[in-house]
Amino acid sequence: MVLPVRFVLMRPRNAENLGAAARALKNCGLSDWVWVRPEVEDLEPARRLAVHAGDVLDAARRADTLEEAVADCVWVVGTSSRKVDGKRRLPPRAVGEELVARAPQGPVALVFGDERSGLTNAEVERVHDLSAVPTAPEQPSINLAQAVLLYAYEVRVAMLEAAATPPGPLPAAATDAELAQVESTLESVLTTGGFLVDAQPGRTAVRDLFAPLRRSRLTRKEARLWLAALHSLRKRQPAP
Repeated sequence: MVLPVRFVLMRPRNAENLGAAARALKNCGLSDWVWVRPEVEDLEPARRLAVHAGDVLDAARRADTLEEAVADCVWVVGTSSRKVDGKRRLPPRAVGEELVARAPQGPVALVFGDERSGLTNAEVERVHDLSAVPTAPEQPSINLAQAVLLYAYEVRVAMLEAAATPPGPLPAAATDAELAQVESTLESVLTTGGFLVDAQPGRTAVRDLFAPLRRSRLTRKEARLWLAALHSLRKRQPAP
């Protein structure tokens, strides 16, 4: 069974990395990936490295934003060594296991930054959780294609283990777009109610308040109930 595990590459710059990444994905039985604003024009070098994986290379979808790439996803993990309050930092093995565990509820995504500077601060804030490879401090950075292979391998191992003990049916999970809508509505209600005053500290407070909801794996039904409750509160608030 092919699970909806998506690899998202932000602004990839190197054609060889794309070819090697395509081969790595096919090695591990994966093929769902998205390039967000790729900076590669000539894919011929990629084709030379995508040995027996030209179909995966050609199947890569393009997107203009991270939001577009993960809108339908129920869990989004960013690869970054940075630490952010309210976001878990998971090792690759735990990420592979949780991606496979969550995938029956809907698409899940793993996001990689570009080869030069990685994920931006805004992208790190945007993902649900973070992961980094515990490399030696003498050489902390990993080539993009190597990182894709490492995480794809962990997903593959988790998929094989899960196949031995298939889970029962799970309710549909809220998508990233639905979670973002709940978070935005929560911010609006708290602002109108006077809980939030300053923009940046307020945004941090909303993120911290919403973090437990993200971790709780809201179902689609639960997200809609939260939205209905928040909209009801907002209607009863006095006009600003």
